[in-house]
Amino acid sequence: MSRKGVKSLGNVSILIDRKNYRLELYSENELIKNYKVVFGQNNGSIKTSAHDLITPTGKYFVCGIDTVHRYHKFIHINYPNAHDATEALRRGYIDETDCARIIEASEKKICPPCDTPLGSDIGIHGIGKYDYIFRNLPFAFNWTNGSAAVSNRDIDELCNVVKIGTPVTIIH
Repeated sequence: MSRKGVKSLGNVSILIDRKNYRLELYSENELIKNYKVVFGQNNGSIKTSAHDLITPTGKYFVCGIDTVHRYHKFIHINYPNAHDATEALRRGYIDETDCARIIEASEKKICPPCDTPLGSDIGIHGIGKYDYIFRNLPFAFNWTNGSAAVSNRDIDELCNVVKIGTPVTIIH
């Protein structure tokens, strides 16, 4: 980012484009940088359970940041949010109790409970010990549980500029 003459970032946001395998970092609505990203093993468009391996789409925010993680570092997003919970209840994927718990977490601006049928623990993470291999593949290889994965170097950079509450939008 320093090569672009960017000294500081304000009102940071992230747009993740599943179709084009891109994560875009914005500051004050100005595109600062693009990152190569891969996703869940299942290319479906609607996440229905914790184990479906689909990367969800929607509007989220950063609800936690782990600087020591199996995949190097992990930026948690608030999936499922109130919209996801309401839609899952309507479709019969979760019950009213789980829906209420997810909505409560969303209202409190915290990470959602992980023990619902929709799961949680979705976010942006590094690659971990296989970083060199995966970041040098000449093609996109989707391998995550539904999270977005970037290189370890890229997750280091992102962890330096995002904070709790940073908006994250994922589009298909």
